[in-house]
Amino acid sequence: MKNIFSWLIIPFVIINISGCAALIVGGAVGALGGYAISKDTIQGETDKPYDSLWDSALMIGKIRGTIIQQDRGSGYIQLEAEQSKVYIRLIKLTSSTTRVKVKARKYHLPNLDLAQDIFVKIMEQVH
Repeated sequence: MKNIFSWLIIPFVIINISGCAALIVGGAVGALGGYAISKDTIQGETDKPYDSLWDSALMIGKIRGTIIQQDRGSGYIQLEAEQSKVYIRLIKLTSSTTRVKVKARKYHLPNLDLAQDIFVKIMEQVH
């Protein structure tokens, strides 16, 4: 029995030691396929068209804050929102799959809640 308990606890110890944040965050993000890849970044893959994702990300960025930089060709948007710097990145993985990555930092500290909120809004808005 002690041996079984040890095998069950090992994965949790490894995750805590490694600082791995690649766990599904929140019910809404999990339902949309997003997960935290670091303390300040949420990402997920979708089969929604790239152009629709770009339009959605740009619209949500304008609603949530001030766009500082944008480049449709490279899929990059930088904005300031809620005293945070937010970076949205769209990466075409295949002809039908795009990775959406949202990173947010407030005063150089992670702001995962804002990154998660913007990610969810983009995924909900896209057609």
